[in-house]
Amino acid sequence: MSLGQSLIRLGTEAKVRGETRYGFDMPQAGDLHLACVRAEQAPAKIVSINPAQALAIPGVVRVFTAADVPGEHRLGIIAVSRDQEFIAPGLVRQPGQCVALVAAETPEAARAGARAVVVVLEQQPGVWSYDEAMAPDAPLVQPDNPGGNLLRENKIRRGDADAALKDSAVVVEATYTTGRIAHCALELEGGRAWLEGGRVMVTACTQNPHYDQADLARFLGVGEDRVRVIQAETGGGFGGKLDLSVQPFLALAAWHLKRPVCLRYTREESFLATAKRHDLRMHFISGADEQGNITALRARIDGDTGAFASYGLAVNMRAAVHATGPYRTPHVDVVARMAYSNNTFNGAMRGFGCPQVALAHEAQMNALAAALGMDPFDLRKQNALRHGDHTATGQLLGAGVGLSACLERIEPIYRKWQSERRHADEYREGVGVGVMFYGIGNTGASNPSTAQLEWRPDGRVTLFTGAADIGQGSDTALMQIAASRLGLPMERIDLCRGDTDRTTNAGATSASRQTYISGNAVMGAAANLEMQLVQGAREMLNQRHLEVELKDGMLVAADGRAVEPAEVARHLAKAGGRARGEGRFDPNFTALDPETGQGRPYATYAYAAQCARVRVDTASAMVKVTDVAAAHDVGRAVNPRSVQGQICGGVVMGVGMALMEHYQQGRTDNLQAYHIPTAADAPDITPLIVEEPEPSGPYGAKGVGEPALIPTAPAIAGAVSQALGRPMRHLPISLERVMEALTAAEGETTRED
Repeated sequence: MSLGQSLIRLGTEAKVRGETRYGFDMPQAGDLHLACVRAEQAPAKIVSINPAQALAIPGVVRVFTAADVPGEHRLGIIAVSRDQEFIAPGLVRQPGQCVALVAAETPEAARAGARAVVVVLEQQPGVWSYDEAMAPDAPLVQPDNPGGNLLRENKIRRGDADAALKDSAVVVEATYTTGRIAHCALELEGGRAWLEGGRVMVTACTQNPHYDQADLARFLGVGEDRVRVIQAETGGGFGGKLDLSVQPFLALAAWHLKRPVCLRYTREESFLATAKRHDLRMHFISGADEQGNITALRARIDGDTGAFASYGLAVNMRAAVHATGPYRTPHVDVVARMAYSNNTFNGAMRGFGCPQVALAHEAQMNALAAALGMDPFDLRKQNALRHGDHTATGQLLGAGVGLSACLERIEPIYRKWQSERRHADEYREGVGVGVMFYGIGNTGASNPSTAQLEWRPDGRVTLFTGAADIGQGSDTALMQIAASRLGLPMERIDLCRGDTDRTTNAGATSASRQTYISGNAVMGAAANLEMQLVQGAREMLNQRHLEVELKDGMLVAADGRAVEPAEVARHLAKAGGRARGEGRFDPNFTALDPETGQGRPYATYAYAAQCARVRVDTASAMVKVTDVAAAHDVGRAVNPRSVQGQICGGVVMGVGMALMEHYQQGRTDNLQAYHIPTAADAPDITPLIVEEPEPSGPYGAKGVGEPALIPTAPAIAGAVSQALGRPMRHLPISLERVMEALTAAEGETTRED
C-alpha cells in the first residue's frame, strides 16, 4: 500500500533536470507574440486609443481594444461579483490595467508596438484606502455594486460579547495591521493559444482549468464546448494563479487572428497586474476570567480588495470566521468589512485572511497571559478547542481535533528554548508561539470535486482528475490514494490531469482542499470502478450472486477463483463498454446565517502549533529567525516527506510575511525592491506531523498547504515582542519598526504603542 510512504513527487526528476515544459515553453510554427498596453494613470477615463504608430512598426499584425471583445467584459472567479475587465472598455480602474493588446511576429515588435500605441486618458478622482473608500460621497470604484464601495460585510455573533467583556476579570485591546504581499511564484504567468477545429485551445499556468474554460467562453461569447483549457505545468501559485491572467488575451488573439499566439509577463508586469494578499486592519478586544478562561471577543476587521472583487468575498468571510483563533470563545461579536479602492486588486493568497487575523488573535493571547500573570503557552493549552467544543459559528467539533496534540509536540521544544534565552549588549533573544485552525475548502458553500478511474484492457489504470497540481504534490497524493484503494503499485497507474476535454471539474486548487475533497472523489471513483469490475467478473463466471472482492489488484471470488481486472475490461470492451468508475464528493456544510454567522462552514479543520526563536541585533535592528518547530495535524499523512516539505515551505514564507514582505504600489515592482526570503533567511525547521484521523477524509487525511504558513508570522511576532519587551502589532516587522522599538525602550515614543 503506497499510502503513508514518502514517495518522490511525480515530475520531480524532470524539474531537477530542467526538462519540464511550462505554459510558455511549447512554441508552435507561426507563433505570434502578444504584449499588453497598460495605463499609467488610474482611475481615468479613456479619451482615445490610436494604434497607427504601432501598426506602422514592421512585424506588428494587429492592435486589439475593448471593442474587439465579442462576449462579456466583466469576469471573475466568484460568480456573484464578476467585475474584472481585462481590456478596459472605457474607464481604467487600477494602475496598470490593460487598455489594448498588440500582436506581432516577434516579442521585440510586440513590445515596441505596445510602447507606440497612443492612449489619451482623463484623470478621475479615486480612493486609495479603506477609510477613503468608506467616506461619505467617496468616488465609486465599481458604480454597479449595490453596496457602493462596500464589497461585503460579514458578522459572527454568538452570545453577548459586550456583557461578557464587562464582567471579565481582564480585558485587552489593540489594533493590528498587515500589509499587502505579492505571491512571487517562481514561474511567471505565461501560456499559449491556438485554434483547432474551430475551437480555441489554451494552455497556461492555472489553479483551476475548468473555471478558466467557463470564463473564457463568456469572454468570447461562445459555448464552453468551443473552448478547451489544458493546465500546463505550473511553477507555483499560492493563490495568485486562481484569477485569470494571460488567458483572456491569448484566447482573444487566437480567436480573431486564427494563428497560434503566446504571452508571458515580465516580473515587473506580474507585480503590476496580478492579485496581492489583502491588507487588513484589525481592532480586537478580548476578555478572560480570573482562571484564564476566555470569555469574549469583540473584533472589527477592515480590508481593501482593490479595484476588483476577486477573492475579496471569501477572504472577508474567512477572516471573520477564524477571528477567535482555535480557542473556546463563548461570546463573540465580529464584524468584517471589505471595500473597493483603486489600488491593484487583491485576491487569494495562501490562507485567505487567516494569516492576517492569526497575528491579532495570537497577540491577544499573549496580552491576556501578561494581564493574568499566566504563562502564554499554558493559556493556549487551557483554551484550545477540543472534541465536543463549539466554534464561534456554533459548529460542534467531532473527531479529528488535533490541536492539543500539536501543542504537546512542541511544548518540550518551547520550554527548552525559553530556558536558553539570553540577552547581551549586542543582541536580545525571544521565543514566541503561534497556534491556528483552518477550515478545509470553501466557506459555507458547495465546493465539490469529481474524478474518474478507468481499468484499461492492457491492465493499466488511468486516473482522470481536474485537480491542478501547482507544485504542492496533489498529483502524487491522489495517485497514492488511488493505488492504495485499488491495491496496486503506483507504477501501474497513469495520470490525466487538468484538461477540460478529458477531465471533469475538481474545483480550484485552493483552501487546502484537494487532498481532502478530490481525494474523496478518487475514493468514490475507485469504489464505483470496483462495483463495475465485480459485476463484470460475475458475468464472466456465470454466477450473478457470487461474492467477489477486489483484493491486491485481483478480483477474488468466494469460491477461490480469481479474475484479472484487465480480463473484465476486455470483456466489457467487446460489448462496447468501459471499466470506468466515477466519483464525486462535496463536504458536509451549512451556509452561515447572514445576521449571526452561525452555521457549519466547513466539514473539517486543520490545526497547528508553531514556536519560533529569534535573535535581534541591537545595533542594526536586524532580526534573525534561528529556529522554528512546527507541529501540524494533517489527519493522515498520505506522503510524509511531502507534508514535511509543505510545512518547511510554509514556514519560510511566514518568515517573509513577518519580517520583510510589503508590496507598495509603484515602489516595489521588482525583486530588487520587494524582498522575499532567501536560503540565508531560512531558520532551522523541525517539522512535526500529528495524525488525528478525520473520519470523513480519505484514509483520514486533510490538507496542509495553507496551514503550514498561518502560525509562523504570529510566532515570530511574539518572539520579537518578547526580545524587545514591547508588542509588535504591525507586519512586516521591518528594520525601522524594530529600531523604533529599541529606541522606545530607552524612553522615546514609538508607533507600536
